[in-house]
Amino acid sequence: MTAPPALTLDTAPLAENSPDSPPMARLAPAALVAASTLALAACGGGSDGPANPDTGLPDPDGSTPSLPDTRSLEETSLFLGQATLGAGRAEIQALSRRPLESWLSEQFAQPPTSSHVAWLYAHGYDAEEFRYSQRGMDNTLWRAFIGGTDALRQRVVLALSEICVVSVLGVDSAWRQFALANYLDILQTHAFGNYRQLLEALTLSPAMGYYLTYRGNAKANPKTGSQPDENYARELMQLFTIGLVQLNDDGSPVLRGGEPVETYRAEDVSGLARVFTGWDLDTTGLPKPYPPDLMVRPMAQVSSRYETGAKQFLGATVADGTDARTALRKALDTLFAHPNVPPFVSRQLIQRLVTSNPSGAYVRRVAAVFANNGQGVRGDLRAVVRAILLDPAARSASRLQDPTWGKLREPVHRFVHWARAFGATSAAQVWDVGDLSDPGARLGQSPLRSPSVFNFFRPGYVPPNTSLSSQGLVGPEFQITNESTVAGYVNFMQRAVAAKNVGDLRPDYGYLLGLAPDGAALVAELQWVLAGGQLSASTVATVVGAINAMPAKAGTDLQNRVYAALTLVLAAPDYIVQK
Repeated sequence: MTAPPALTLDTAPLAENSPDSPPMARLAPAALVAASTLALAACGGGSDGPANPDTGLPDPDGSTPSLPDTRSLEETSLFLGQATLGAGRAEIQALSRRPLESWLSEQFAQPPTSSHVAWLYAHGYDAEEFRYSQRGMDNTLWRAFIGGTDALRQRVVLALSEICVVSVLGVDSAWRQFALANYLDILQTHAFGNYRQLLEALTLSPAMGYYLTYRGNAKANPKTGSQPDENYARELMQLFTIGLVQLNDDGSPVLRGGEPVETYRAEDVSGLARVFTGWDLDTTGLPKPYPPDLMVRPMAQVSSRYETGAKQFLGATVADGTDARTALRKALDTLFAHPNVPPFVSRQLIQRLVTSNPSGAYVRRVAAVFANNGQGVRGDLRAVVRAILLDPAARSASRLQDPTWGKLREPVHRFVHWARAFGATSAAQVWDVGDLSDPGARLGQSPLRSPSVFNFFRPGYVPPNTSLSSQGLVGPEFQITNESTVAGYVNFMQRAVAAKNVGDLRPDYGYLLGLAPDGAALVAELQWVLAGGQLSASTVATVVGAINAMPAKAGTDLQNRVYAALTLVLAAPDYIVQK
């Protein structure tokens, strides 16, 4: 393993009322120790690993767990770390005294955060000056992720956005912020709905039409030799539904002669691509120049571009003369019915919410719920999310001692966790956090800004030359963990916790200031609120030692202690690895 380079951190004390002063004093040694340990895969590179290594402790037998009505604060914090993008002290305490099932039912019934499209209109982003701008997209996204009361829904929205990927970087159009806002609204609407309906809504969305280049897709032209664009047909199969190889119900690959069996061939792609011809923006009744409505309406058909002939793929046939919408629905129905869909989608959702390396038994149990929610319904995401979070493997305390269990918290999750845990608000309600993609100065990750349709990281990514690689384990989030992102994250967060680098976002540290004179008490609080009790004794000792070495006489001293403790805990490897 190549060690990451030394990090450059701001170390001057924070001057009261000075907006440009760095937030921490005398923290470099401890911060460097914590932060430098993050970079397990500093070299980059790597490849897709095994589909589902069955490693770690023996898997529970899958019987319905007898979940207690109450649990410790640490156990509750760990659950909310999986089920939300972040929770504060009061939320953790409240849930520790009630059944998880009742909380889930409450969250499923919680209405979505108000429409992203409506928010853009309400804040004037339909003005002509924003026609070719991305302005407003990041604002409404952070508004929901940080300020939304539908905590579970927003967690699932982030997960789904990393499976069915759309990126503003690939939507080259006017009113692109409205196209992406509409995409987010679709994810919010269907997060607890049916995966089949989600697929149809995304397929007809202008954002997806632009991003995967089938907006305006035309039938084959015998005179010129042109063929329909195959981009969406390929990625719909490869990434959104069935994957590259046939799967057993536990997510492991079907083998023939020792080799994985492919799910589709080139002719399946070309046959399916014929379905996605003729779809374009719906301009009906709209004045020119077109308003943002153009980017939030489902795409419509242009009959002259549609391929009316028979279409064959995956052993199915859409008959000659079938109208475009019926053909689209038959194609999606065919993919949705494929036996790969339950394990393929379920495993990725488990990875996003709970653990990078779920056992085959865990995948099988969740996939069974995807295939049938108990009432004969396939693709019920509400049932799937419940199954993932309440599975015996997810709730087993023994898993905390399993070194193969858990996942790396992606940078966006760490940032939003901090913001939600300490009640960060936007004073002007503009949520001007912005684009956090810069790996050297910010997070190296920002939602809806994936560099490709393959997301920020692949589900099968294996960090090369590491213990994960030698054990046959995957570590998806390590694909964006390198020298730049490690340094950038720590330096960004030490400013963020002091509200110096995140627009008008302001956290509330009121009660933490009361603990600041006692380093041990302050760190003990963050131990369960942020880390669910998973900070090791050595990490706690390091952080407490750093805090107690700082002055504690004036109000500014106490603020600096809080800033320092938060930054060090947020940089600690045993926080960043979510158990």
